[in-house]
Amino acid sequence: MPRQLTLAERLATAEKDIQLATIRQQSSWDAFIVQQAVLHFGEIATTFSCNDIRHLLPEMGRGFVGAAINGLSHGGIIEKTGDRVPSDLPSTKAHEIRVWRLTGRGHEIAAKRRDRRREAA
Repeated sequence: MPRQLTLAERLATAEKDIQLATIRQQSSWDAFIVQQAVLHFGEIATTFSCNDIRHLLPEMGRGFVGAAINGLSHGGIIEKTGDRVPSDLPSTKAHEIRVWRLTGRGHEIAAKRRDRRREAA
């Protein structure tokens, strides 16, 4: 028989559920904006972290950028380098975050995006 959760554990679980629900409610437009920032930065820099792209983005709510980045990773657009850097968000107290790079697929998508921009100009 599983043990019963303490009050603190139940509250932490409820808070996490609320945070995940909030992240899911973000629009596909917000996810698109993160993807565009990642593709842009991935083209001009060999590697990047959320520190590099966060200032390019509007306020998206706690946890959304990280969730969107993980989605891009699962989609095969970016991959982990194995490196970590301290977050520059004061609220994280320099918690380490991953460093990423575009995959071959990510570079293809970025090149198509760049070519479409040039054709439109």
